[in-house]
Amino acid sequence: MMRTFQNQSILVVGGSSGIGLAAAKAFSDAGGDVTIASRSHDKLAEALRHLPGVTTSSLDITRDEDVDKFFDAAPVFDHVVVSAAQTPGGPSRSLKLADAYAAMNSKFWGAYRVARRVRIHAGGSLTLVSGFLSVRPSATSVLQGAINAALEALARGLALELSPIRVNTVSPGIVATPLWSGMSDEARNQMFESAANRLPAKRVGSAEDIANAILYLAGTPYATGSTVLVDGGGAIA
Repeated sequence: MMRTFQNQSILVVGGSSGIGLAAAKAFSDAGGDVTIASRSHDKLAEALRHLPGVTTSSLDITRDEDVDKFFDAAPVFDHVVVSAAQTPGGPSRSLKLADAYAAMNSKFWGAYRVARRVRIHAGGSLTLVSGFLSVRPSATSVLQGAINAALEALARGLALELSPIRVNTVSPGIVATPLWSGMSDEARNQMFESAANRLPAKRVGSAEDIANAILYLAGTPYATGSTVLVDGGGAIA
């Protein structure tokens, strides 16, 4: 049975592309009143072309003053999703510290800033997006794994602190999104094919796969403090 979010207000931070955009579309298709927040004006304009019924708003979650200003004026939401992040990666000994700090600021501290300022109705939900590197470390993505693990721990603690607001995490594996657009078509396709061959599901994920899990958690009143892996079996492969 399709979940309905009729007459419910949803904020998707980072909803202008990739997983966030797919979640915004899924909520909108399920009847939700959706607001997309992103720091990219161009991406917001493009998202509005695909989802003309949503509201768009500029928000940079790496900046304290931007977050404070946004939520001072924002209404109380029923469901909030944080999918925004820019995380430069690489081996810890070669990744510049400035890039490492920026990655933590974007994905972890950005979510923390939202969580401490957003207002959500009792029984509503906050859903964070982490990643399967939290449980399946990579020698070349040490920081990403640490950030994802920190996000999942943050969500479990917030589920206690913010109760009866429900707080959960969705942990994707490799997903075909614009994140990989900097690669050539050939290199990207080869990477996806190689990943699919290693995974028990024998395919890489789509943004819609992750959106399904986000809506499941938002629409399940008994779900809180949970991390749902949607990784094609990547954590066990």
